[in-house]
Amino acid sequence: MTDRPEVVIVRWPGQGPAAARPAALLAAYHLRTQAEKGDPVADVDALPDRYRTEILNPRAAFANDTVLIALSGDTAVGCVVLTAPAGGRSEIKRLWTDPASRSRGVASGLIAAALAHAADNGVSTVRLSVWKWRTSAIALYERLGFTVAPSWETRDQLLCMERTV
Repeated sequence: MTDRPEVVIVRWPGQGPAAARPAALLAAYHLRTQAEKGDPVADVDALPDRYRTEILNPRAAFANDTVLIALSGDTAVGCVVLTAPAGGRSEIKRLWTDPASRSRGVASGLIAAALAHAADNGVSTVRLSVWKWRTSAIALYERLGFTVAPSWETRDQLLCMERTV
């Protein structure tokens, strides 16, 4: 028996409690990524514009995309963005689980929900890119059926992966 609430996945905006907003999760994701790149910044204001925009106005940044939030009770503990379908494909971006909620199936649940949403919307392939040093994320993606694909990224150190839906 556990005293932890069940984790549920909801679509944002529009479902879940008012606290189920992606901004804090996106901020944690981008701050951690920036530090892992070897260029840590003190706060959101010091992030590159494109990342700061996602945090400050996720509704506009992801207007055409699907944002899924993992909730534990009324607390947002994870997020993922699934881009709008284009040419039968969508891309998974910004997968993040709050460190205190890891090893609870949050990331797997978010990916499963994103894949189901993609299938429901006629997507045949879902792809993603992941920093090569994120070995635990790569292992998760491989467990979920993603395989390494030819790179579409110009940034160094990104591994491209995809799977059929």
